[in-house]
Amino acid sequence: MKTVSIEIENKVDELLVCLDKDIEHIQKSLSNLDKLRSLVIKRDDTALGQLLESIKAESDSNKRHEINRQSIRSELAKSLNCSLKDMTLSKLETFVSEVKKTQIIQSKTKLKTLIRKLKKENSSTALLLSDCARFNKLLLKSIFNFGNNGTVFYNANGTTREQNERAFVNLQF
Repeated sequence: MKTVSIEIENKVDELLVCLDKDIEHIQKSLSNLDKLRSLVIKRDDTALGQLLESIKAESDSNKRHEINRQSIRSELAKSLNCSLKDMTLSKLETFVSEVKKTQIIQSKTKLKTLIRKLKKENSSTALLLSDCARFNKLLLKSIFNFGNNGTVFYNANGTTREQNERAFVNLQF
């Protein structure tokens, strides 16, 4: 029975390290969202491209980390005789020592706080990008439909014709 306890404690230690990496990842994501908004506002395409490339480069590492976390969860679930679905931090708290329980609670609280902040920042970024797209659409529409004021022109046959005065500047006085 002692070896099972030690095995669980070791897996919990691995999970805590994994949760620390999750916290770092979320903090990095928050920083990236902040940089993204800043670069979009500044219209710095070069730096924006570099930021997106660095995010893509990190995605493989994040996938490996996710697989590692799920593996640890699976092993803990097996050791505690519960399903993977039921293996949560809250459930894990009931099986570990007070020291580990405190560490799990701290990590869980920090993760919840950061995730709330990430959701808020993600929404803000989505709204900014949506507004940028809307402004660009209005700008393009105003440029390319400048001469078209919604008036319909008819020729002698009674059919409609397209207005040809689509210039940016009307030189008629």
